[in-house]
Amino acid sequence: MSTTRIFSSSEFFQPTDGEPIRSVVTESQDAVVVAWYVKSGQEIPAHIHPHGQDTWTILSGQGEYYLDKAGSTKPIASGDIVVAPSESVHGVFNSGDQPLVFISVVSPSNAGYQLV
Repeated sequence: MSTTRIFSSSEFFQPTDGEPIRSVVTESQDAVVVAWYVKSGQEIPAHIHPHGQDTWTILSGQGEYYLDKAGSTKPIASGDIVVAPSESVHGVFNSGDQPLVFISVVSPSNAGYQLV
């Protein structure tokens, strides 16, 4: 039995005028790999994963990364790797004029999701 291990991320990015689309690249019990394409002015709302970590690798663009329930932010940009340990508030607002494109790895796959 063959399992795909190499993926072309460009096949998963889905620009939309509505909310950004969570495009699952691959999923196992160990992790979920997601491709994100966030247009200028779009947002992934602040949330937590109560039972796992979310790691983002920023491929292009920039944004304001949410750090807490109060809405504090820190700039992120192409080349950054951003880690949100279990129960850490995170999300992003694309404050730039270009799309914010990144890969998210949530581990384990049953990390959960809660808006804050």
